[in-house]
Amino acid sequence: MTATRTRTAGPAVSDDRKTTYREAMREALREALRTDERVFLMGEDVGRYGGCFGVSLGLLEEFGPERIRDAPLSESAFVGAGIGAALAGMRPIVEIMTVNFSLLALDQILNNAATLLHMSGGQLPVPIVIRMTTGAGRQLAAQHSHSLEGWYAHIPGLRVLAPATLTDARYMLAPALADPDPVLIFEHGSLYNVSGELPADAGPVDIDHATVRRPGNDVSLITYGGSLPKALAAADDLASSGISAEVVDLRTLRPLDDATIGESVARTHRAVVIDEGWRTGSLAAEISARLTEQRFYDLDAPVERVCSVEVPMPYARRLEEAALPQVGGVVAAARRAVGEPLPTGADTPERPPVSGRSG
Repeated sequence: MTATRTRTAGPAVSDDRKTTYREAMREALREALRTDERVFLMGEDVGRYGGCFGVSLGLLEEFGPERIRDAPLSESAFVGAGIGAALAGMRPIVEIMTVNFSLLALDQILNNAATLLHMSGGQLPVPIVIRMTTGAGRQLAAQHSHSLEGWYAHIPGLRVLAPATLTDARYMLAPALADPDPVLIFEHGSLYNVSGELPADAGPVDIDHATVRRPGNDVSLITYGGSLPKALAAADDLASSGISAEVVDLRTLRPLDDATIGESVARTHRAVVIDEGWRTGSLAAEISARLTEQRFYDLDAPVERVCSVEVPMPYARRLEEAALPQVGGVVAAARRAVGEPLPTGADTPERPPVSGRSG
């Protein structure tokens, strides 16, 4: 592999295209590999097996084993190798099977990728992209199902992305590869099979800012990744009872786009944060704190949070569903925020206690 770059023009597309989140991710990988000879993909089963979630299916046959590299079962080793390749001028894309397994490479991510630019006085950028699957809802039990992206959003030196739509799945990778800093991309496992139309005019994605997916006037539903479809469904439910909910997709978890979040709350004066992570020390807690610090006088009600129950993720389907944020819980939180009573007989959860033993 060489460090030269070549660019090829893609086929013109005149109409929206039917695709899936998985296929959009694969198309983004294919474009990156074709556009820049420095790019290669490395991880467990990314080659002959086509990726544990099928994202890289067919890429080995197209680009060969030098560009699509199957790695041994050692996250610390192959993430470390990716960091070394980035330091040497390559543009590695490293795939970790699930976020839980990324903890085996946490030393490499935190103590090397995130810190080398600072510790070298700006001499050693680490332009690596690390992709991993996050989230629950697929009955994969506690070692394959947690949402730990909030932990990584705590770390200076990293950029943390959470594509929630087909367009973001397709077009976030290119700006991530262009970023001189390490970029972590969290792909929610429940989204891979989601299908829809990829707009013909879709193009580069802004990875610096959140975006409003649905405008509203009464309450802001702030979320990201796999919880975005639930927030949109909750907004539909609320609209049927006359409550106008604005849905904000964070997109980038580090750095958080305080301006877009704050401007939404300035319009609606109420906020509900939906986060599949645990409540304690969560991304939802950080957003709530920032709104209190920056937008206190815009708030007409306390910030509501809808998070996962603080237990290891259950395997049993109904227990897993009970542990995760659901549409009913988002609707209930939004109704509390706007001071609307719940419908008679509604089976929706109450606000969790802020103290006491929960798991």
